[in-house]
Amino acid sequence: MTYQRKDAHYRRAKAEGFRVKSADELNSQLSNLKKEQFNLRFQRANGQVENTGRIRVLRRDIARIQTVLTEQRRAAQAKG
Repeated sequence: MTYQRKDAHYRRAKAEGFRVKSADELNSQLSNLKKEQFNLRFQRANGQVENTGRIRVLRRDIARIQTVLTEQRRAAQAKG
């Protein structure tokens, strides 16, 4: 299995992990990730950030959670 295929599998698995959570859990996790992103932004501006890759991971996790929340909202609207 190539590196890209492993990475794609990991992303899919992570999204599935978000899909089994409730909207409240996702909103709580989203809030925590945004706070961490905010703090890392300040650290980066001051040149103190140690793990620059974490910024990218946070940004993508936030996007995944927002996508799952949108999917859940649309599914609820479709049901009635």
